[in-house]
Amino acid sequence: MRRCKNNHQKRSRPHKTLHLQKRQWTVRSERRLQPPAGTLCSGFCSSLWQKVFARMCSLKEMCSGLPLDPLPLNRGRDPNVPHAPMRTPNLTAEEERLALRNALRYFPPSHHATLAPEFAQELRQYGHIYMYRFCPAFHLRAYPIGQYPCRTRQAASIMLMIMNNLDPAVAQFPQELVTYGGNGQVFSNWAQFCLVMHYLSEMTEEQTLVMYSGHPMGLFPSLPSSPRAIITNGMVIPNYSSRNQYEKMFALGVSMYGQMTAGSYSYIGPQGIVHGTLLTLLNAGRRYLGSDDLRGRVFVTSGLGGMSGAQAKAAVIAGCIGVIAEVDEAPLRKRYEQGWVMEVTSSLEHCIKRIREAKSSKTPLSVGYHGNIVDLWERLLLEYERTGDLLVDLGSDQTSLHNPYNGGYYPVQLSFCQANQLMSTDSSRFLTMVQESLCRQIKAINKLSDAGMFFWDYGNAFLLEAKRAGADVEKAGGGASEFRYPSYVQHIMGDIFSLGFGPFRWVCTSGNPEDLATTDDIAATILEEISANVTDHIRQQYNDNIRWIREAGKHKMVVGSQARILYSDQKGRVCIALAFNQAIADGRVSAPVVISRDHHDVSGTDSPFRETSNVYDGSAFCADMAVQNFVGDAFRGATWVSLHNGGGVGWGEVMNGGFGLLLDGSEEASKRARLMLNWDVSNGVARRCWSGNSKAYETIQHTMEENGQLRVTMPFSVQDECVLDRALQG
Repeated sequence: MRRCKNNHQKRSRPHKTLHLQKRQWTVRSERRLQPPAGTLCSGFCSSLWQKVFARMCSLKEMCSGLPLDPLPLNRGRDPNVPHAPMRTPNLTAEEERLALRNALRYFPPSHHATLAPEFAQELRQYGHIYMYRFCPAFHLRAYPIGQYPCRTRQAASIMLMIMNNLDPAVAQFPQELVTYGGNGQVFSNWAQFCLVMHYLSEMTEEQTLVMYSGHPMGLFPSLPSSPRAIITNGMVIPNYSSRNQYEKMFALGVSMYGQMTAGSYSYIGPQGIVHGTLLTLLNAGRRYLGSDDLRGRVFVTSGLGGMSGAQAKAAVIAGCIGVIAEVDEAPLRKRYEQGWVMEVTSSLEHCIKRIREAKSSKTPLSVGYHGNIVDLWERLLLEYERTGDLLVDLGSDQTSLHNPYNGGYYPVQLSFCQANQLMSTDSSRFLTMVQESLCRQIKAINKLSDAGMFFWDYGNAFLLEAKRAGADVEKAGGGASEFRYPSYVQHIMGDIFSLGFGPFRWVCTSGNPEDLATTDDIAATILEEISANVTDHIRQQYNDNIRWIREAGKHKMVVGSQARILYSDQKGRVCIALAFNQAIADGRVSAPVVISRDHHDVSGTDSPFRETSNVYDGSAFCADMAVQNFVGDAFRGATWVSLHNGGGVGWGEVMNGGFGLLLDGSEEASKRARLMLNWDVSNGVARRCWSGNSKAYETIQHTMEENGQLRVTMPFSVQDECVLDRALQG
């Protein structure tokens, strides 16, 4: 790795007096916030800081542990926020008893008589004990890092990221602690949240918080160089990692589905998937349509809930026409109010009309169709059969089919309300209807594909579940992870993983948009410098991301924390992190920055139907890479690390891990970032190289030339297939 330049200085900007004085404010005995001596402060300034002080008091109270004396008022479920569908774990009487006993062990026996009846009611009514009584009345969001009552900034950074994952503006089902994907949990219940925040507030730099599937096992002695948190989610013995077993284990409170960045506290809102979907669309246009210009092209897909809510925004940024179906009015309305969807309609005829108008004018457009995606596909097919006009160029699907029978997919035969009722009253019939609906959906997609539409699987288990339903998705002569349509990793994104490109993200812990703008400028400048000395193929990837980062601010994609994402290779990630750290040290960025990534990356995930679907040496179903990545990040400097069963494609189908690393302007932070980020990328490129990927071979070979300490076992390819034939015939 060549030395990274850290001189990416943004011209100085005037700082507000309030910002400069922030760290000097003190709490006086009269419980009022006072400015430092000699500082002038307006009435507005004083009022603002009184609010900050009140918030800090609320945070301190929230971090004091489980509120037991007295117990908080049981307010039940908030009707003003969306809620997770009822789960159907089908527990026996003894298992219900065990679930209740497990929940009560968080509380002293003096409270059991009060809590047991309401926990039992939650279990029977919702299929899980969420402990709504202990959901904070205080608004959860990513408050600036300096406001958390902590002994170490590393702990405060973890608290900030947790709070962002549970922000109602970010989380899909905030009161059920679900960030995205229908069942991507941050914690299993609110008692765990309370205990985790308390532990983090008490933690020193010689302790590590150990997390077992949402449960805080406790603070254990460790080294200052150790991670401050070690997180595992869903680590189940393989033979018992079935969907039915998961439902029971979650209801019992002993395991949890953390998705990818929900249970690892690294979600940054739908912006992350906006960027990934944008790159997917641009690369799909190049591969399938032979053009960078997507104006007048139509992209049809489904889902506007958690991560899928990004699709409409990505389509418009790419310049095309996006039509996205969503059965649930709540997320559709949310995306429209956020400005992520331009138009909303429940009329299929209006959808057809707007598609034709936008195609004719080549105007970027996003339309949210309030209805079932199957109806939309069938109407597009009918239009083609009637007129001969193929109105769709690109197609995919982002329904949560990793969770098909508990609200991840709604069958076309039922309304949204009818489906929610049936999945809890007759799960077997609901399963049958989901499979029938998938078969109808595939039938329409197949006919449109035969007419010239290009369709891909977005790694959400769509084709996997369609195959299980009996739909016509088999690929003649294909392997176990191949279908009639490719995974977007196989045909669109796979090459960039082999080049070491993947989702690098950061969060400005000040909460200050000016800091985000500064880091945007630093990152873009670094990518521009690096891209001047790379091959044309790699330069295209850099140019896409430079365009993204230069335009990110105007697209107003921040939801929750002041965060950003881009795709970069190993060199870019290291250089950007070191430059951020230097900017913090210089004062150009006012507070520490958390760097992280999606688990969906070069090294982070073993998933035969998505991230490793283009690994063809028989190891696509092996999970050594993700586990090694988790362990390697831990002892190379990560602030926290996580390892999950499930994520994206579903429970039992994936092993994935991630990290968070706090940059605070110190030399130690630079050392950690350089060491850990180099490993975090090289691990996956080396594995892909060993599997026979030629681009990964070239990438890791070049990396070894730049880093004399890196030595990777390189494969020899079989040059003469006749050697194999003769050996096997003998």
